[in-house]
Amino acid sequence: MSALSWTRVLAVLVKEFKQLTRDRLTYAMMLAIPVIQLTLFGYAINTEPRHLPTAVLVQEDSRYARSLIAALENSRYFDFVAEARTPSELDALLRTGQAQFAVTIPGDFSRRVARGEKPQILVEADATDPSATGGAVAALAALPDRALAHDLKGALAARGQPAAPFEVVIHRRYNPEAITAYNIVPGLLGIILSLTLVMMTALSVTRETERGTMETLLSTPLEPIEVMIGKLAPYVMVGLIQTAIILVMAASLFEVPMAGGWLGLTAGVALFITGSLALGFLISTVARSQLQAMQMSFFYILPSILLSGFMFPFRGMPAWAQWIGEVIPVTHFLRVVRGSLLKSQGIGDQWRELAALAAFVCVVTALAMARYRRTLD
Repeated sequence: MSALSWTRVLAVLVKEFKQLTRDRLTYAMMLAIPVIQLTLFGYAINTEPRHLPTAVLVQEDSRYARSLIAALENSRYFDFVAEARTPSELDALLRTGQAQFAVTIPGDFSRRVARGEKPQILVEADATDPSATGGAVAALAALPDRALAHDLKGALAARGQPAAPFEVVIHRRYNPEAITAYNIVPGLLGIILSLTLVMMTALSVTRETERGTMETLLSTPLEPIEVMIGKLAPYVMVGLIQTAIILVMAASLFEVPMAGGWLGLTAGVALFITGSLALGFLISTVARSQLQAMQMSFFYILPSILLSGFMFPFRGMPAWAQWIGEVIPVTHFLRVVRGSLLKSQGIGDQWRELAALAAFVCVVTALAMARYRRTLD
């Protein structure tokens, strides 16, 4: 056995660096992933969201009502985005997710405040994600003591003492007990399908390229769409079985309420499974090895977990992160699943999310067929 030669060690070291630079995808991933993680965790993740969209139903136009709305806005937790005309319209804004909170100010609010009768205002919260509403709900505790401080002066102020001039009644809709599992478990459906279907498809097709069996497939008169359908059909069944298992376990182990909305959920699952498989096929047309396929799959899955609203409140992220999140199909699929199971949303309530998933399927399928190689390089 010869003595250790630092010259030979240096030669191997130089060779490895050259090999690393030749594999540009791996090299880029090694540099990009830490930057992406640092940026997302440092800037995009916020566990106490503010400026939450709020709808209001004002049954009287008075100074006290305007002061109350201004106090809610000044707390920086509530941004009023819509004014409903009827209770049903207010309920629809909350059910469809256009508003996180719904505030109802009764018609006799000012008169009862002036009489010292301590009226009530109703604040309804979309509590499907308890962490998204927790801070705002806590801030409501100080509202009765501060909202009308500038209006109740003199005799009115004395009449309101020592109790607060009004009460805030909070209704946590869709998840009144603030059970985290009601939010996390349905969301896991999208993450698990992404992890398995995208990566499994990408690895399966890339494996055939590495083993040489793809050359035989390419020599046949098959069209790209025929290859895609034939390759992906078995994984559709895998995705459906996974969906059934997750839903059964969610209901039996975690007691997630199955409110309904099965038609929209079925359409969402079908579109998401198809899009995930098409994305895996697209990745396989770019990757040269199974390692590259796994790296590219992870590059898609990481933002899907962090920016979709699965782990952290979606509305707590800055605007640029929300724009990126809106492009990610998992974001729209999670809204379909949670809306169906927790809110009993129908297709009419979910058409925006289903349209986004349908567009994702069309774009990715077209790109995959365009990238499909008829001959090996």
